[in-house]
Amino acid sequence: MEICGKREFALLEKMGFTRIAGSPEELQAAEILKSECDAMGVPAIIEPFEIEQGIVEEAKLEILEPFQMEVPVTGYQCAENTPEGGLTAEFVYVENGTDVDLRDAKGKIVLVNGFLRVPLFRRLMKAGVAGIVTMEGELRDKREETDLSTRKLRRTLRAFGNVPMVHTRVLDAIELVRKGASKARMVLKGRTEERTSHNVVATVLGTEKPEEIVSFGAHYDSVDFSKGVYDNGAGSVINMEILRYFKENPPKRTLKFMWYGSEEIGLEGSWAYVKAHKEELANHLLMINVDVGGPVLGVDKITATAEQKLADYLDYFVKIHGFGAETKQGIYSSDSIPFADCGVPGVNFSRDGAQGAAYIHNRFDTLSFLSAEALEKTTRIVLAFGREMANAAVLPVERKIPQNIVEEVEKYLYKKELSEAKA
Repeated sequence: MEICGKREFALLEKMGFTRIAGSPEELQAAEILKSECDAMGVPAIIEPFEIEQGIVEEAKLEILEPFQMEVPVTGYQCAENTPEGGLTAEFVYVENGTDVDLRDAKGKIVLVNGFLRVPLFRRLMKAGVAGIVTMEGELRDKREETDLSTRKLRRTLRAFGNVPMVHTRVLDAIELVRKGASKARMVLKGRTEERTSHNVVATVLGTEKPEEIVSFGAHYDSVDFSKGVYDNGAGSVINMEILRYFKENPPKRTLKFMWYGSEEIGLEGSWAYVKAHKEELANHLLMINVDVGGPVLGVDKITATAEQKLADYLDYFVKIHGFGAETKQGIYSSDSIPFADCGVPGVNFSRDGAQGAAYIHNRFDTLSFLSAEALEKTTRIVLAFGREMANAAVLPVERKIPQNIVEEVEKYLYKKELSEAKA
């Protein structure tokens, strides 16, 4: 069977709609993937799992002194609600939240640069702030051409505390700081509910070593406002084309093809899979993940979340096969992380857009900068590697995560900080 980029692109067009975690549209995309598998004779299973969804009913930020202004904001899902009538407090810009910036922040509403990560959030909670305002975007943005995202205060952060939080544009944040905003009122009203997300799983049984499993993964959900064709409809259709190849060319080892839901809110789909398949996971020898692909202008990259020997092999592999791709050892912020945390080595493939030639996590993630030829290029790289692993006389990759990668994974997951928070 010949790899067909046009077929991949056609499936990508079919999936080119916003499909956020736990939404009817995400389920619609799961059903499209399942129907593709079923049609080629590899019946797929849709596995549901529960996710936490925050519903923001009201979010407002008003500057009261030394001028009056209502600031366009979105509310953080799962953040603490303000009291009836809102939270009124002094307002201060604390930049990146150094100890010096936060020395007098107790009881105040603070504006910080960018998004929140665990270290900054811990410092804010320790400082006793009353409310938090984060920001996104660029000064050159046009309101009518950009969207203000809705952020979520994830469980990882809530382990350290919870306060009302809203999110604004850099365009407005600069105005507040320039004019010396000193007092504000924040209103946040929301609730939390459970929703159902889904993983799609298809299996091709091995002809000689069916007990050994190599898996191919990609997430298929998107963020709000985005069609998510680059991130990560592309990875989804690449893996579908590879499944089509192995359906016609049965592998020696069993291959699992997984399309994960809710990756964009914290790798929820892959976490759900490893938790639900603990016994089976002992037979998983390697996880191959594809996340972002298809840009006309870009570069293929391969990250080995495994021993350095695999990264070295991949460097030889691309040269032997004539593939233009960069290789390295490390971690990649995607669905290979839960597998690595469970001891399963992984390899992540991506085609990163050249600077200014691709868009992610916004309304500009569309088919306009992607091509069938670019999809096909990455597919051939993934397939060549997958074919070698699926049919090797002895799988050369040791089922082991080296200590340096263990430390990177634990740092990514903030395990040390979370352990301290629970103590």
